[in-house]
Amino acid sequence: MVTLILIGLLGGLITAVSPCILPVLPVVFLAGGTGKGEDAGKPARSPGGTEVGGGGGAAGDGGRAADERGSGGTADGAVATAPPAAPARVPRNRRPYAVVAGLVVSFAFFTLLGVTIISALGLPQDILRYVGLGLLVLIGLGLIFPPVERLLEKPFARLPQRQVNKEGGAFALGLGLGLLYVPCAGPVLAAITIAGARGEISSDIVVLTLSFTVGTAVPLLVFALAGRRVAERVAAFRRRARGLRIAAGCLMIVLAVGLALDVTAAIQRSLPDYTSGVQKKIEDSDAARQQLSGLYDNSNKELSRCEDGADELRSCGKAPALEGIDSWFNTPGDRPVDLKSLRGKVTLVDFWTYSCINCQRAVPHLRDWERAYRDAGLRIIGVHSPEFAFEKKRSNVVAGAEKLGVDWPVALDNDLTTWDNYRNRFWPAKYLIDAEGTVRYFKFGEGEYGKTEKMIRELLRQADPTVTLPEPTGRAMDDLAADRTPETYLSNLRIRGYVGTPLVDDRPTAYRFPKGSLPLNKLSLDGTWTAGYEQFTAGKDAKLAFTYRAKNANLVLAGTGKVTVLVNGEATKTISVTGSPTLYRLTDDKDARTARLELRVDEGLQAYVFTFG
Repeated sequence: MVTLILIGLLGGLITAVSPCILPVLPVVFLAGGTGKGEDAGKPARSPGGTEVGGGGGAAGDGGRAADERGSGGTADGAVATAPPAAPARVPRNRRPYAVVAGLVVSFAFFTLLGVTIISALGLPQDILRYVGLGLLVLIGLGLIFPPVERLLEKPFARLPQRQVNKEGGAFALGLGLGLLYVPCAGPVLAAITIAGARGEISSDIVVLTLSFTVGTAVPLLVFALAGRRVAERVAAFRRRARGLRIAAGCLMIVLAVGLALDVTAAIQRSLPDYTSGVQKKIEDSDAARQQLSGLYDNSNKELSRCEDGADELRSCGKAPALEGIDSWFNTPGDRPVDLKSLRGKVTLVDFWTYSCINCQRAVPHLRDWERAYRDAGLRIIGVHSPEFAFEKKRSNVVAGAEKLGVDWPVALDNDLTTWDNYRNRFWPAKYLIDAEGTVRYFKFGEGEYGKTEKMIRELLRQADPTVTLPEPTGRAMDDLAADRTPETYLSNLRIRGYVGTPLVDDRPTAYRFPKGSLPLNKLSLDGTWTAGYEQFTAGKDAKLAFTYRAKNANLVLAGTGKVTVLVNGEATKTISVTGSPTLYRLTDDKDARTARLELRVDEGLQAYVFTFG
């Protein structure tokens, strides 16, 4: 449970700084500093109407009460002095907390229960989106026109604390933003939204959701507090508090219009997904996979024998059926497509959803492949598996696909049946199926388009050795570090580039190096090894060979013992390993080179992952 909480927290933190939430950040920032008069730096008033905290005046800081005498004077001529007015406490601007609280409450609640509520009431699937847009417009109008704001705060007027009901408009703003909050989805958010879509809400899902929303709230709250700080500290903001509120209101209305017309998506697509790498390392780590895998069923387990983005084609089992499809479009008469009818062709099944920015950035590559390789036998099928309720509406999906230029067949997987069949966890995700109907490769998330295109070309040649292929599309050449061997896990589920004696899971087995030279980016075992989920454990006479290209090679090792390093058959160093998993430098050269690395590993040592620099 603790691991699940940590995964949710870290997933939320990464999500809250991803480019997908950029449209809401200006609103969160300005909302934190657009309190009412006293919150924006104006002096508060005492119960008698005297200003306090204003730096002057009858009861201002350093001011004195005037001496007063009766009209006829006192009998003894004494001077009566009015008691100094007690300074009134300046109310604290709690709008940042109210906005973020509203956002995370509505996002968490409606992500888990929105589909169930909408279905039970028979409402349109995109009703929550319209409610969010409407709230955003109303809050914007409230900032511009005070009577509208007072109207919005009336539902909170009966709350016992004056300050709480004053922030009702800010909380309502957060509720609206939460309904429009469409973050980049990784495995954590995928698990939450899918469970919510099906009404399968377990204690693990609730814990994951709460930890995810808390993680999301922290960066957003920091941003809102920064807005409050600027409003309180910068004199220009205090003097122009009214103008600032009007500007914030206009911004909210513009954001609502931009979201309604999908203008914000074009801006997001132009930005690089700078958090994808970190998100994947955390949410698709071995620990996360183990935790999140319990939230899925055990069908089509063969797919789990292949790892994401492998360097070579594998046999990952028979392609699961496209089942539970609500409807199709971009096919003759909107008729369904049966994968069996595509035998003899190479098929790319793309899991996507039209509002997902990551998916939108992947579409141009799919479009290039469709045009370049269709005549050679490639077929693309888009499986639209919705992340949010409004993405279930057919007209929304059709319009979104048209804007993006998606003209290949699309299946609406509204109940996520096909998503489950493929054991998928990402938007987008691409599965390559060969001419015989076997899944040979899959890629989760963005990136590695050059590698995916390479796999498409290999499968097309396997399907028809006489085929003439065009030149590679060239759009994806910047995503591979072509001069460096990729990170390689020593895991029976995630290992890439392995050749030699077939791996045996979780028990000591004797292995032998293959005959001849070892190709680039391939590794092999010799002697006794135990191949586990998280690491390989060395047994008697354990050796490992790896042909790599890089300046340096590194390996995470644990245990107690020694590792002898040979490069191109020559012993170069002996490494002493002690304790918990630590990264050890195996080779270090000034320039990248191709070499055969061989390790002779003492019995009992554990090897986790190779990295190259």
